[in-house]
Amino acid sequence: MFRAAAAGVLGFILIFVESLIVMKLKGYANIEFGGITPFINVWAMNFFFVFAILTQVTNWYVNRGSLKEDNSY
Repeated sequence: MFRAAAAGVLGFILIFVESLIVMKLKGYANIEFGGITPFINVWAMNFFFVFAILTQVTNWYVNRGSLKEDNSY
């Protein structure tokens, strides 16, 4: 539940970070997303990107103790 909430918020923040990067690189003053549907599509893409990263970080955090080298063979 926390991952979904965090991914929703961070996905929304990523839209603005990506927009700022594009504006600086292209020299634009603003960005037009073309309506609410393309904006939601970009947010959904960012949501799943952040959710996947948080899932991997969670798995790493849970399994970090079992990553010790096994020299029993």
